[in-house]
Amino acid sequence: MSLIKNIIRPEILAQSSYHVPDAANMVKLDAMENPYGLPDAIKAKLGAHLSEVALNRYPIPSYRVLKQKICQQFGVPTGFDVILGNGSDELISMLSVACAKPGAKVLAPVPTFVMYAISAQLAGVEFVGVPLQADLTLDLPAMLVAIKQHRPALLYLANPNNPTGTWFDDAQIIQIIHAMAEIGLVVVDEAYQPFAPGSMMSRLPEFENLIVMRTVSKLGLAGLRLGYMSAAPALLAEIEKVRPPYNVNVLTVAALEFLLDHMSLFNEQAEQICKQRSVLISTLQKLHQIHVFPSQANFVLIRVSNSEQIFNKLLEHKILVKNVGKMHQLLVDCLRVTVSTPAENQLFMDALIATLK
Repeated sequence: MSLIKNIIRPEILAQSSYHVPDAANMVKLDAMENPYGLPDAIKAKLGAHLSEVALNRYPIPSYRVLKQKICQQFGVPTGFDVILGNGSDELISMLSVACAKPGAKVLAPVPTFVMYAISAQLAGVEFVGVPLQADLTLDLPAMLVAIKQHRPALLYLANPNNPTGTWFDDAQIIQIIHAMAEIGLVVVDEAYQPFAPGSMMSRLPEFENLIVMRTVSKLGLAGLRLGYMSAAPALLAEIEKVRPPYNVNVLTVAALEFLLDHMSLFNEQAEQICKQRSVLISTLQKLHQIHVFPSQANFVLIRVSNSEQIFNKLLEHKILVKNVGKMHQLLVDCLRVTVSTPAENQLFMDALIATLK
């Protein structure tokens, strides 16, 4: 053990591994996954397509065909490219490594996606969190003060924000981008863009310090682990230097090259999830014991007294949600619930009402 303490960095020793709870035989509403599977006909065609993949060969390192399809399907501006990652987590790691100069800092409003802070710490970079306001909206004045004080190399804005579901409007984001113009990079993480009212993707040509990051996970392809990000070509070329070779496997590439030709299916599923989000929020708002926060994502954040007890009672009903109450003081007594199918949403509501009695 003394050898480990002598070798491993103290900040790593102090951390815990990322915990994923066992969801066997549970109604799984903790991970913001799309609950809808692929139709049988598409499954069969996909299976035949994957059977032709040469598993004995490395991926084509340029990922040219997949990148072209991503740019076409997701509105990447003409003349802009994307970098692919093994999920958004790897993209965040690339950014941390690329920007980890001595004294560099990473800044984000908090609470937010935990990997921004974890990745910064793993790269030996200080993370600075700026608390949201009590209603979980962006504290823009505090953000601008923190930018001047800390001069971060990277600033993350998850929009919509995880775990709150908060939507930051374009005017706020653009003000932050301008404030960061001579300081560092602004990464707008649009993981939940399929359920949101807008995007900064089309604004990329306006700002040389803007990066837009997305994932296909929330579309219904979480198991493929594919994230992508776009930025000004000169900036993207520098980040590309820290991308591991062959970082996206051939099965993911082949599956996505096939499935991106069926985007209408995923768009329909996203539309259905948005409709169910409205129904779920409306139903929750009828319970006087529950405070429901606005959401533009595929999940809903609620506050309820004795949330730990409620969480455990939901588990007894085989309903797994995310207990975020210990993540940040602004989230005390909060639970995050994935929007699912009408049937699973009803199972959650029935269990929740039973626990509140």
